[in-house]
Amino acid sequence: MHDIVLTTLNARYWHSAFGLRYLLANMRELTERTRILEFGINDSLVEVLADILEHRPRIVGIGVYIWNVRQVTELVGNLKRISPEVIVVLGGPEVSYDTCIQPVTELADFVVTGEGDLAFAELCRNLLAGQPPVEKIIHAAVPGMNDVQLPYHLYNAEDVANRVIYVEASRGCPFTCEFCLSALEIPVRQLDVDVFLAAMQDLMARGARQFKFVDRTFNLNLRVSRQILQFFLDRWVDGMFLHFEMIPDRLPESLRELIVQFPDGGLQFEIGVQTFNRDVGNQISRQQDVSKLEDNFRFLRQQTGVHIHADLIVGLPGEDITSFGRGFDRLMGLRPQEIQVGLLKRLKGTPIVRHDDSAEMVYSDHPPFEILQTGVVDFLTMMRLRHFARTWDLTGNSGNFPTSVELLCRDVESAFECLLQFSDFLVQREQRLHGISLVRLAEAVFEFMTEHREISQQEAAAAIWQDYIRNGRSDRPEFLRPFDLTVPHIMESKTSGMRRQQRHRA
Repeated sequence: MHDIVLTTLNARYWHSAFGLRYLLANMRELTERTRILEFGINDSLVEVLADILEHRPRIVGIGVYIWNVRQVTELVGNLKRISPEVIVVLGGPEVSYDTCIQPVTELADFVVTGEGDLAFAELCRNLLAGQPPVEKIIHAAVPGMNDVQLPYHLYNAEDVANRVIYVEASRGCPFTCEFCLSALEIPVRQLDVDVFLAAMQDLMARGARQFKFVDRTFNLNLRVSRQILQFFLDRWVDGMFLHFEMIPDRLPESLRELIVQFPDGGLQFEIGVQTFNRDVGNQISRQQDVSKLEDNFRFLRQQTGVHIHADLIVGLPGEDITSFGRGFDRLMGLRPQEIQVGLLKRLKGTPIVRHDDSAEMVYSDHPPFEILQTGVVDFLTMMRLRHFARTWDLTGNSGNFPTSVELLCRDVESAFECLLQFSDFLVQREQRLHGISLVRLAEAVFEFMTEHREISQQEAAAAIWQDYIRNGRSDRPEFLRPFDLTVPHIMESKTSGMRRQQRHRA
């Protein structure tokens, strides 16, 4: 039995609850009385509740995020009905802001806002001593990084073998992009790099080979960035993989000379471009040097084996579909391996809400609080863009159609317009964008290329067949059987960057 249970509902089984491990690492004398229980958002909430109560906890701490707030609300409600004496403490970004107006916070006994590494343990000490705080909302002070115990020893063998290993060398962000919670985390605080690297050495000794850095600005402190890259480069073995979030326009020679030494596919850079529209960027306090950004992309694509995951946001204040399309085309021209098209979300606490009236922003009231329309993008147009994002994932980002996408967009003025038309076609043809089999999707691509792009059937069939057998398939779909594909011409696609490398996605 455990007096304290730390739990959350992860978005996927292979994700790991980094925040809970930080809390446990800092429980000090309460460590042996505390247990982490991880679940997934698709797990039966009744079974989750049973697993929690089997430990007969006095305190249950729950991490609440945008992807699990609905399920956590139901879980907490049931927990308080069954065992009202159990003290429920909530934490996490979804309850650190607007705490007074959320059903889940009304159900809980206490809410710890901000970084609870030390504050949660102190609250538990007081509760177990029969000295509960007067206030329900506990605003955690920002802890000094030297005062926080690192959690990496709490990744067990199953985590190392099957889950994403999240790590961080710093917290905070110097930028103030209004759509991002990191805009509220100023200043940047750096961990002692020697202590951090010693923890990484221990993880590697226990078999960890894939590390996802959650630092918002890994390439901000160049000295530390170089030290970390050199550490992994010196210890590189087959199967290693490092993921970093990078500032788009900051990649000086001191970093480049290290990056070029890593093997192909060993590094992944998540680069938030978000928008190429300077006026929109200024409105949301996002400043970036586009010419340096483009130069960095060209360097990474032409001289390194880095896998680039680039982000664009749909629905930013003042950005219409024409502006977004131009940005997508511009990013396509830089040839990142992935372009993640995401709809703007109204994250609690972010300053983006200041545009609600002036830009006529309308969001869903339900998680994940995505944009529904703006003053320059009406609802039906936003739905077209939502469908476009999904269709792009199925084709461009999936890695299943690199040759076909290249052929589809050949000799067009705008790849975005072409792909948007295909998205409209696919929605009309299938009446859905989920649960489409690969064969049926391939047939839809074939029909669009031949009937709407006037590409010859033989050329379209050859491109689709080349993509189809790329990953070892040999069964020929019915619609391809009339064509002579016995000796397919395999060539390296110019957009081979659209092939997704195997990786963990958070």
